[in-house]
Amino acid sequence: MNKPEQFRRFKDISVSERILNTIFLLTIGLGYLAALANLYYTHQGLDGKTGLSIEDVVISYHGSTTQTRLGTAIKGIMKSNLKYPSDGDVIMKWIHGGADEAGYNEKIAPILNRDCIICHTPSINPSLPDLTSYDGVSKVARGDGGASIPTLVRVSHIHLFGIAFILFFIGRIFLLCEINIYVKRIAVVIPFAAMLIDILSWFITKSTPSFAYVVVISGALMGISMGMQILLSIYQMWFFHRRKHPVC
Repeated sequence: MNKPEQFRRFKDISVSERILNTIFLLTIGLGYLAALANLYYTHQGLDGKTGLSIEDVVISYHGSTTQTRLGTAIKGIMKSNLKYPSDGDVIMKWIHGGADEAGYNEKIAPILNRDCIICHTPSINPSLPDLTSYDGVSKVARGDGGASIPTLVRVSHIHLFGIAFILFFIGRIFLLCEINIYVKRIAVVIPFAAMLIDILSWFITKSTPSFAYVVVISGALMGISMGMQILLSIYQMWFFHRRKHPVC
């Protein structure tokens, strides 16, 4: 008679493996929190209001005919970066006047070169708008068309490759937990499914703004499911002791 297949659990691994797994999970957890902070500061305030909202997500992917990214930033999150508050009025007047190249060269470029390009340079931060030239500035000084398809393709392939590896290694560690097998199987699938729905929703939101809600919900689901795997794995590695039933 064949013996039942044996599976490794946290009780079967060494202390060294537990330490390595824990350091990895904690590092990934901190990295994810940093990613959330970056997401907040990158997208918040696009609607001209403090904080991150659904409207900010809509503007990021679908765009807006009433807002410009540069104008919103100057009135919101980037206002404090200007050396002189009156420069914000100069930039807004230029935007409302048509954002012409002559006005850019005369009045706007000196301000941006002094206060903004330290961060808004492609070689330093490719995820931020390029404010080093008129072509780059004009793209964010006119009606915001949201993320372009090439940009979405570039960001999505980075997410698919990078996050898939992270979820795989978290899932491999999570499989050592002692929980219901069906719950475990569903739990390892959820973050992958949420990630795929999230990325697909970026492209759909480009044409259908209401899908911004799906972007938020699927992104939150991926983060929560990944966080639960991390916390449960660390708990079972160090604090969980399976009860031994007496032999009758």
